[in-house]
Amino acid sequence: MPAHRLTTLRVEKPWGRRDLWPGFEPGVAGAAPVGEIWFDSAPGTDSQLLVKYLFTSEKLSIQVHPGDDAARAAGYPRGKDEAWLILAADPESTIALGTREVMTREALAAGALDGSIVDMLHWRSVKAGDVIYSAAGTVHAIGAGITVIEVQQNVDLTYRLYDYGRPRELHLAQGIAVSDPIPFVDPLMPGDIGGGRAILCEGGKFVLERWSWDGTRQIALPKGLTGWLVPVTGGGNIDGAPFTAGECWTVDGSTVIEPRTASDLLFAYPNPARVPLFC
Repeated sequence: MPAHRLTTLRVEKPWGRRDLWPGFEPGVAGAAPVGEIWFDSAPGTDSQLLVKYLFTSEKLSIQVHPGDDAARAAGYPRGKDEAWLILAADPESTIALGTREVMTREALAAGALDGSIVDMLHWRSVKAGDVIYSAAGTVHAIGAGITVIEVQQNVDLTYRLYDYGRPRELHLAQGIAVSDPIPFVDPLMPGDIGGGRAILCEGGKFVLERWSWDGTRQIALPKGLTGWLVPVTGGGNIDGAPFTAGECWTVDGSTVIEPRTASDLLFAYPNPARVPLFC
């Protein structure tokens, strides 16, 4: 199957922005701010991954996602691990990941009810270029002033534990039940493996790579494995079709990619182990 450019969907959010990221039209004055850009797969397909851009002007809710078993027990196809590549961040921007110390779910629930959960979490500073893999069960919150590419298991399933008084539904019983109230530990990030290819994260529900090279290369995915190509900057050609920043493409089988000089590309695929990609 040839490479396929996914449909772009702009999602308005109260915590969003009107100044977005190169490749996206800015929000219109007077209109609701844009918080997310989604890339939808073809109708009728059950894509394993979903790619988004997020643009925050306020802290997002404190939330958690279930793993595969809990999600399927609730009637969903899969759980939700996610990874973030920070594109830009204000100097004071932070992300909460895990709790400051090991605690009981009962204590976490009490903190969600009275708001003290904010101080129970570990808030870490972030900057452009940071990569974070957040496994299901991690209590987390993305802070204000951040632009991020999010790669996640494809399911719309979030349990909000605390939302700073915003008038949105919380999901305390479900969220506390799937939370792991422990300190966050960064998974192994293998790093640069040469040839313009760096492994940003692997060993979870998907692998995330970052590519930068000059010239044409052919990749070959194993049968049944789909890859997601996200041009962060620059562009080029994929199977003879032009691509550019602000898009997302899916590829299957054998694909020829020719990026322009100095292009920065992300590539993700749902596989617990790295696979040989380049022919």
